[in-house]
Amino acid sequence: MPIHQENPEAPAPSGASSLERGAPRLRLRLTPYKSLTPEGFVWFIGLTAALISVPLLSILGTSVFWALLPFIVAAVWAIWAALKRSWRDTDLFEEVSLWDDLIRVERHEPRRSAPLDWEANPYWVRVALHSKGGPVPNYLTLSGGGREVELGAFLTPVERVELKDWLERELRQSPA
Repeated sequence: MPIHQENPEAPAPSGASSLERGAPRLRLRLTPYKSLTPEGFVWFIGLTAALISVPLLSILGTSVFWALLPFIVAAVWAIWAALKRSWRDTDLFEEVSLWDDLIRVERHEPRRSAPLDWEANPYWVRVALHSKGGPVPNYLTLSGGGREVELGAFLTPVERVELKDWLERELRQSPA
């Protein structure tokens, strides 16, 4: 499951400034599922190149071979570039941090230098699961602080339901 709970660090030592909050009581890292491993990528490109090259064996050593070779190389390169781009696009992640008096969501995207962030008081935050009408099935949003933010749009519908239940349970827990 691409929802990872990170262990919070030790709380800030006494005498810390009021700007430092210490460790959150909950920290989640949401990541898209990656089905292709680096080793699988190498195997896929190698097998694709080998299978595309099989018809070239019958014309090896002829002028037709040299005429077709650039197109075969271009096709393998295009597949490689498309897979690399797709892989790079899944380097995004969202971090949800929850303190007793603050919830913070940060979305880190691969082609954006600074993360997008949202903060609100957990007491006023509402978790909503829109089963219909959203851009994805079981569209999950958090609303509070005058704004609404989507959460985990890259997760599966079942994972978004589980995340909603988890967040509601954590938000309703009384502060320690």
